[in-house]
Amino acid sequence: MEAILLGDSRINEKKYMENTGNTIKSDFAFKLESTCLDENYHPSSKTRLTTNFANLARGNNRQQNLRNALNMINNRFNALAHSDNPKADRYLVELEIITVTMSIDDKNRINNLPLIEVLKTNIFDRKTNQRIEGIAGNNFSSYVRDYDFSILLTEYNKNKPNFSIPENFGDLHGKLYKCFVNSATYKEYFKMSPIICLSVSSNKTYTCTEYQHPVLGFEYLQDQYSLTDEYFSKMGLKVRFFMPPNSVAPMAFYHSGDLLADYTDLGLISSISTMETFQKIYRPEIYNANSVAGKIYQPSLKHEDYSLTRVDYDREERSRMAIEQGKYAEEHFITPYKSTLEQWSANFDL
Repeated sequence: MEAILLGDSRINEKKYMENTGNTIKSDFAFKLESTCLDENYHPSSKTRLTTNFANLARGNNRQQNLRNALNMINNRFNALAHSDNPKADRYLVELEIITVTMSIDDKNRINNLPLIEVLKTNIFDRKTNQRIEGIAGNNFSSYVRDYDFSILLTEYNKNKPNFSIPENFGDLHGKLYKCFVNSATYKEYFKMSPIICLSVSSNKTYTCTEYQHPVLGFEYLQDQYSLTDEYFSKMGLKVRFFMPPNSVAPMAFYHSGDLLADYTDLGLISSISTMETFQKIYRPEIYNANSVAGKIYQPSLKHEDYSLTRVDYDREERSRMAIEQGKYAEEHFITPYKSTLEQWSANFDL
C-alpha cells in the first residue's frame, strides 16, 4: 500500500540556529507520510521494524494477526464507548501510521533523515456516518531514542560497577521532539497534542488513589520517578497513571497540557483501546493477566497466570531490532551530523 504524502517534500517549517558573531543557519524541516494500518498492511522500507504493528505484519499469519489485533481494538473501543451503543458495534477505529522524516540542510540534500513514527487514530461513527479525529502518539517510536537507550546508555555503562546516566542524556531527542510537535507542519495536520501511552515499569510500585475518571478509570501513583519519566520530561511531557474500566493493570499516559481537559472522551478511548490491545499482545503477563491489579501493584514480566491472545508476536526479534535500529541511527544520523546537531541543540529554545 502506497504512503500518502502529507504536504510536499519541502514543507516550509524551518527552525534556525544562530551563533553570535558568525551566523550559522541550518534548516530543520519535517515531512510526514501516512499509511493506512489495516489487514492488508505491509511494512515499508522506511518503517522501524521494531514497531509493534510492523512485527505483527510479517510471516505466514500476517493478515490474520492484523485482523485479530484490529478486532481487539474495535471491540475494546465499543465496550468503553457504550453510551447509545446497545449492540457494541457503533464505532470503527481507523489507524494511520505517521512516519516523520526531517531535513537539516535541503541545499546540501541532507534530508529524509528518519525521526519518529506514531499511530494516529480516527473514529468512524456508523450511526452518523461521521469521521472523528482521534489522537496521535500511539506506539511512539524513535530512531534517536533507540540510539540513546540501546547504544549510548549501554556503551556508557560498560565495565562500570554502578549504573549511571550520561550528562545531557535525552537532551537532543527531547528538543527534536519539541521542535516537531510545535512546528507548523504538526499543527497543520493534528488538532491535539500527542498522548504517548506506555506500559508501567516492572521495577516500580503503583498505589491506587480514590480518584476515578469516567474514561481513564482509577488513577495510580508511582513510588519513584523513572528513567523513562525523566527522558520524556525532556520532551515536555508529564505522566499520569490510570487503569481504565475492566482493565487489569494501569498504563502510563505521557502528555503535555491537561490530560483530563484537552482531549475528548472518544479520543481518549481510541488511545486506550489501541494501546491496551498492543500491550495485551506484547506484555500479556501484565495486561492480559487473569487477575486484576490490587490497590498496591508491582508489575512483573515473570507473572505466570495470564492468557495469550490469538496474535503471534516475536518479542526476541523486537529486542534485537532495537539495537540494530539504534546502530542505524548512530551511523546515518548521530555520527555524520554530530557537529550540526550539537550546535542546533545548544541554541534551541522554545
